[in-house]
Amino acid sequence: MVKLGKRHKSNRSQVERSRRYSIDEALALLKKAKAVKFDETIEIAIKLGVDVKKSDQIVRGAVSLPQGIGKTLRVIVFAKEERHQEALDAGAQEAGGQELAKKIQDGWLDFDVVIATPDMMSVVGKLGKILGPQGKMPSPKSGTVTKDISNTVKEFCAGKIEFRTDSGSNIHAPMGKRSFTDEALKENIQSFIDHIKSVKPSAARGQYILGVSLSSTMGPGIKIDAN
Repeated sequence: MVKLGKRHKSNRSQVERSRRYSIDEALALLKKAKAVKFDETIEIAIKLGVDVKKSDQIVRGAVSLPQGIGKTLRVIVFAKEERHQEALDAGAQEAGGQELAKKIQDGWLDFDVVIATPDMMSVVGKLGKILGPQGKMPSPKSGTVTKDISNTVKEFCAGKIEFRTDSGSNIHAPMGKRSFTDEALKENIQSFIDHIKSVKPSAARGQYILGVSLSSTMGPGIKIDAN
């Protein structure tokens, strides 16, 4: 059994487990909780009424939050040599081809997002077993397979986030930092929920959003009313 510390027990005691809070109320509770020594990330978890065993019900994509996420993402790019400088000028950490793939195969994973041009997917495809489990495999649906290297790199470096349902039909995503104002966090949260609603698969039946909760990195989950 996991032993909870005094700080975590104190924070949990302030949350009514069966209650669904408004976004404002949830943020007030998160900010009221005893802080740790770093600027915690505020995260959202959404439980969807989809069957992820069916490919036409998987929910995935990418979205730019209006207030960013308070972090500069590390982006790498797979492209032909003549486009490497374009990627680097846009803010990519590294750009390459076969040599970059070899570096990843040798164990280098110090990056957050992988972008690839369509003509490089034959190279990137061989990295599926490495990048796939980490959610870093480029995909047209998430906008990470593209010919528009410059704008795509700039968007992700600025905090554009990818999302995808996991095996339990949940979506997890960062909404910003605890140091953000409540107004900025609320704008990000509402924007993300609205976006998830807008990409409901046509094959999904019944209630789509089953539950939403907010939490800080070291804090308890707080259920919120998605409406």
